[in-house]
Amino acid sequence: MYEERPALLDGAVLWTRTLTTASRPDDLPERRDRPVLPDGCMDLIWADDRLLVAGPDTRAYVPGETAMRYAGIRFAPGEAPAILGVPAHELRDRRVALGTLWGEAEARRLGERIAEAPDPAAALEALALRTAARAPAPDPLLRAVVARLDAGRPVAETADAVGLGARQLHRRSLEAFGYGPKTLARILRLQRALALVRAGLPYAEAAVRAGCADQAHLARETRALAGTTLSAYVAST
Repeated sequence: MYEERPALLDGAVLWTRTLTTASRPDDLPERRDRPVLPDGCMDLIWADDRLLVAGPDTRAYVPGETAMRYAGIRFAPGEAPAILGVPAHELRDRRVALGTLWGEAEARRLGERIAEAPDPAAALEALALRTAARAPAPDPLLRAVVARLDAGRPVAETADAVGLGARQLHRRSLEAFGYGPKTLARILRLQRALALVRAGLPYAEAAVRAGCADQAHLARETRALAGTTLSAYVAST
């Protein structure tokens, strides 16, 4: 079972996932869930007693873990690197143990503390809040970049609006988002389109409203970024 809610940390989402008991990991029905699609975000994840970091994806990620209980906090695009202490591009398309970033002993201690808590999700959220309080404040310029790209504004126009040259924007985007602004814009556009499709809009209308040239353009982007077709995606939701 999967559930999520807005986290107490600004712009973040707290989620939980519990797998059903089965005799073998391959028997778990949740193992056949649809892949996790790129969304511009990074996650801090507690899986039973381990802490993991999910870096920013440029392609669909197929879960392969065998933990039974998960709790995660999905940071808003660009927010996680300052909190976790690592440039986003170092974790692009990767899942790594938190111990590689914070040290094995500290990560083990924190993971065990969360496992012992009555509500692991709340304990993970508290950890994220404490860590964020010690981190540099969110960069309003990067938040403006996300807001403009998510509204469908062109990359060049966004760079001008925030007062950055193209190279500066690309460099800062690598550190904050894990990839350049054009890739982030494509991912955010795909998420807008798929949200419209889930809401029941016809493919062609969802494509144009999200900023794609036409339905064929959306179909190509879905295949490239999500690793599936539009019809297969709809069937899995």
